[in-house]
Amino acid sequence: VPLGVFWSLILGLVWLHLLEVPDPSVVPHYQAGVVAFGLSAIIELLGEPLWVLAQAHLFVRLKVIAESLSIVSKCILTVTLVILYPHWGLYIFSLAQLLYVSVLVMCYVIYFVMFLGSPEATKKSFPVARVKALLPSFVEDETFVNWKEARLTWSFFKQSFLKQILTEGERYVMTFLNVLNFGDQGVYDIVNNLGSLVARFIFLPIEESFYVFFAKVLERGKTVKDQKQDDVAMAANVLELLLKLVLLIGLTITVFGYAYSQLALDIYGGSMLSSGTGPDLLRCYSLYVLFLAVNGITECFTSALMCKEEVDRYNFVMLALSFIFLCISYFLTHWYGSVGFILANCFNMGIRIAHSTHYIHHFFRESSHRPLRGLLPSPALLLVYIISAVVTAFSEVLFCCDKGWMARLIHVSTGALCLAATLVTMFFSETKLVHFVRSQ
Repeated sequence: VPLGVFWSLILGLVWLHLLEVPDPSVVPHYQAGVVAFGLSAIIELLGEPLWVLAQAHLFVRLKVIAESLSIVSKCILTVTLVILYPHWGLYIFSLAQLLYVSVLVMCYVIYFVMFLGSPEATKKSFPVARVKALLPSFVEDETFVNWKEARLTWSFFKQSFLKQILTEGERYVMTFLNVLNFGDQGVYDIVNNLGSLVARFIFLPIEESFYVFFAKVLERGKTVKDQKQDDVAMAANVLELLLKLVLLIGLTITVFGYAYSQLALDIYGGSMLSSGTGPDLLRCYSLYVLFLAVNGITECFTSALMCKEEVDRYNFVMLALSFIFLCISYFLTHWYGSVGFILANCFNMGIRIAHSTHYIHHFFRESSHRPLRGLLPSPALLLVYIISAVVTAFSEVLFCCDKGWMARLIHVSTGALCLAATLVTMFFSETKLVHFVRSQ
């Protein structure tokens, strides 16, 4: 929390005084927005220990309820204020963000105040007995710093910092180098937010949950021969099915996203979004979702298994990759505009997937398990995907998007039939995956 306060102050001053500030007549209350978002980061950090505790003990329902309540509260307040007081500008989004983090932290606080010391906690032999134990304190008969844990924490901090650059790097390029004007940044943000809905609502919860699963089933830093073989078999089976699941979700979005990006943006934002670079951006983002899907699972497995030395080696790789990524983002944006950012992200994710799959292959090399087979869909399903891509692409040319509502309806119906054929083929050709999804 002290570090959070320090960085919020420093970066707040950078955003207010060193970077370009929007015209107050176009974007009012920008200064208040910077302060509010810095404050919201500090409030969220206050609830971080409780979030970590909930994650470690698989309190999935708590996480789902807390995040759902906070997101719903934020959306209701945003919509209400936009309708009633549109002239408030950034005040609306600042207040909504503060409400979001306040509700999120309060959900965790209220739950643990009620849970700790309760009969249920005693029955589960929960390691924390009182809320006071979660507050910072000096522990008797222990050193002030556990250096082994501190070194591992430092390694993960460096990795998180580099992953932040690799994940949000294009925003820093946009902000500091002014490669896009505010209008193009706005269109990019809209497409980015629409495209990342799947990643946030489907892929992220899967990654977070199964990171904990792999970390508990397998021991960090040990070879496959030194692990319990039953646990290795279970982890390999789950990893293979997870890879198949996210691959098929990603392929479905890529195939159908190409032909329906323009229609989606036209319905969502009218001709302002669907006539410019928006459709090309969303098409590229549909491909990027496939990279995101595979990278999330492969990286969550490697993060759960790597020892400190392997994390440090990976940090060197990511440092070099961060520099290359930022350079590629800058040059591709000059050549292809905002589409260049997404192409750079695809390159970045491709390299990270290559590293993670190499680690997984090396880890399971001395066993009979081959979980990377999950990245190979059945030939029948692959054929249906190819046919669907061709049919929907022709349908877009013939019926979308300036030929009236009847033509649009035909285009949507064509896509629905292709999607139905894909799902039926998936159901009959991927029976093991279907059973896994039903049971889990």
